[in-house]
Amino acid sequence: MVASRRPENVIFASLAKPDIRFLSAVDHDIEIVGDRGDVLVYDRAVTEAGLRRRDLQSWWQDTHRIADEAAAKKPLYHRLRRSLPGNSPGQHHLFELYHQILGPAVHDFPALRPEVWLHWDHATVRERGPEALLRSRMDFLLLLPYGQRVVLEVDGLQHSTRDRGRIPDSGRYVERVAADRDLKLRGYEVFRFGHDELAVAADARPLLE
Repeated sequence: MVASRRPENVIFASLAKPDIRFLSAVDHDIEIVGDRGDVLVYDRAVTEAGLRRRDLQSWWQDTHRIADEAAAKKPLYHRLRRSLPGNSPGQHHLFELYHQILGPAVHDFPALRPEVWLHWDHATVRERGPEALLRSRMDFLLLLPYGQRVVLEVDGLQHSTRDRGRIPDSGRYVERVAADRDLKLRGYEVFRFGHDELAVAADARPLLE
């Protein structure tokens, strides 16, 4: 297993492939080219306490120069929620219920960051060929204390079928299993939810409590 290293840059809250360039490849300094509002980059040190919701909100406040803590809370929540795919109610319910169930205590819990970019390649999969890194983005990532990393995935029919869910596709299933295995070998713990488990908020709540 690859030893878990401290994250340098966490790129998240974007469904579109970020346009990135290195300001300094030696120091891992990156720059988002184009509209910076389309993607968020957490570039602060992640401590032994992990990356808590309060840490993320503090970063958001400073980045957007918001003096009042209460005034920063809702804009951050809505910005993260806005990055979720519109065709996945399950992901929306997971995100919303995580915050509702924990309530005010959520600030001392790990930040639930959506659409986190794991791999980034300037070339497309078609250009790169069979060696391409197919698992580019994680649905949700939690950075827990002492370097623990937890990935939450919400799987719909498209993860194991084709033709809009009409035909089983073993190839997609194999890709998913291989990607999970790669994540686990890199020190991530992966938990998968079937989309139907989370499709109705009231039914999803017991799964997350």
